[in-house]
Amino acid sequence: MYTALRSFQRAAACRAAYTTASKTLTIGLIPADGIGREVIPAARQVLEALPSDIMPARLNFVDLDAGFEHFQKHGVALPEKTLEALKDSCDGALFGAVSSPSHKVAGYSSPIVGLRKKMNLYANVRPVISGAAATASGEKRAIDMLIIRENTECLYIKEEEQHDGPDGKYAIAKRRISEFASRRAGEMAFSMALQRDSMRQKVPEAERTWKGRPKVTIVHKSNVLSVTDGLWRETVRGVHAGNAEYTSKIDTEEQLVDSMVYRMFREPEAFDVVVAPNMYGDIISDGAAALVGSLGLVPSANVGDSFVVGEPVHGSAPDIAGKNIANPVAAIRSAAMLLERTGYESAALAIYRAVDKVLGSGQIKTPDLGGKATTTEVTAAVCKLL
Repeated sequence: MYTALRSFQRAAACRAAYTTASKTLTIGLIPADGIGREVIPAARQVLEALPSDIMPARLNFVDLDAGFEHFQKHGVALPEKTLEALKDSCDGALFGAVSSPSHKVAGYSSPIVGLRKKMNLYANVRPVISGAAATASGEKRAIDMLIIRENTECLYIKEEEQHDGPDGKYAIAKRRISEFASRRAGEMAFSMALQRDSMRQKVPEAERTWKGRPKVTIVHKSNVLSVTDGLWRETVRGVHAGNAEYTSKIDTEEQLVDSMVYRMFREPEAFDVVVAPNMYGDIISDGAAALVGSLGLVPSANVGDSFVVGEPVHGSAPDIAGKNIANPVAAIRSAAMLLERTGYESAALAIYRAVDKVLGSGQIKTPDLGGKATTTEVTAAVCKLL
């Protein structure tokens, strides 16, 4: 887990400034809805358990509000006070989960989507790693895949409208794909491909999951959506073609999104870095979680050039909220990704190793993994190893 995640090192100068100039790391905590209220406190507990010799900065936490339940009570899902606190007082943040309704609710929009836009978090980084992923054929295969999801555009701009027509109601959703956003996502994908390769060279070849040259897979559906996906495809390809280092060191391939899903479940070991527009990336990364056993294991980070929000991939899971059985691992790993982004790599590494040991033991598993352990028990096991 930790070997692949150490590739998460974009804007290294910014992170170095954190560790050399700041003795306090201030993290905004936004549990939001459902099990977010259980897994974010668990992640905080793990962060607080880090010994001072590997976590030199003092941790400071700021509790912040957001979510659909907050909207129901106060009429706003992402309060301005939360945004102001993140911009003025925080070095990064952790976001739990949101219970966005499946139907239109007047005045409501997703707080995590709004947060990504307001904080200019233009990419979602999702590692999918397992020593024994379960494929569609039933075979177990080792995978080390990083999914880069463009975070600000596509259908998630949420510009929808409904009309009455001669044959009944019909709805239209606008989709935005820009050269600017596509280029940023492409740059991050190729940059991380090189960084992952650099880290792999420090590991004996026999211990590496990915043994070939760095590779970036560009996902699209330009055979149908020739304008929007065509622009995405050509822009990301142009990032590779326009950089001599990328061209000489990184292989590229393309996958139509439907065949990408098929191949991912048949041969997940075939992928290194995958870059996709917002909606495709959302679907692919959630599907990839099935390869490693549970959404409760998969972390992510919403990344900008100067800010990061760690966010577990899972949703708010209202059916198990409040029962102390939610898997906290994705939130804990997301907290480690935040530490890595802000320059505290030794502390992040300690968390990755502790989580891997707990999972590797097979003794302490929440119900989503076939066990009976509670959120509290898993969190305590990780803390004990720190």
